[in-house]
Amino acid sequence: MTYCQAVQQMDADNPNVYYHDYEYGFPLTDDDELFGRLILEINQAGLSWITILKKKDNFRTAYSGFSIEQVASYGENDRGRLLNDAGIIRNRLKVDATIYNAQQILLLQQEYGSFKNWLDQHHPKTKEEWVKLFKKHFKFVGGEIVNEFLMSTGYLPGAHEPSCPIFAKIKELNPAWMKG
Repeated sequence: MTYCQAVQQMDADNPNVYYHDYEYGFPLTDDDELFGRLILEINQAGLSWITILKKKDNFRTAYSGFSIEQVASYGENDRGRLLNDAGIIRNRLKVDATIYNAQQILLLQQEYGSFKNWLDQHHPKTKEEWVKLFKKHFKFVGGEIVNEFLMSTGYLPGAHEPSCPIFAKIKELNPAWMKG
């Protein structure tokens, strides 16, 4: 078996290697972690993924441990704090979208019990159907962001090549991974 082509050429200390081996494509069950992944994907737009991975801990700290409830309650002081935090991406559209999206997830939790339940109830869908659904509920969620979020959390296939040993691990953890 060979690893995905993207990580074959990387040094072992590259954060992408750890992400590939232990996070990318693995199913998430915790709503706050799902929200955290969405935050990272939104902030990656226009930047390299390694930039986001290097700032991941800073994002977690800046956004209250990815607590949906806390981020949903952020006001102007929090916006200002985030826009002045050099440890994260300081983009007003991304900050505003993150706060809005947390508020939207709270509404989905009220209706479906959890963000994960909402995702599960809509699975499987094509990428195009997912994008349309996400755009109905969230901000700053174009096709690539939605695709990467869903691949990285196991809702769409494509995170790993079939010859990659991680592909087999994920398939064992999440047989429904191949649907979508």
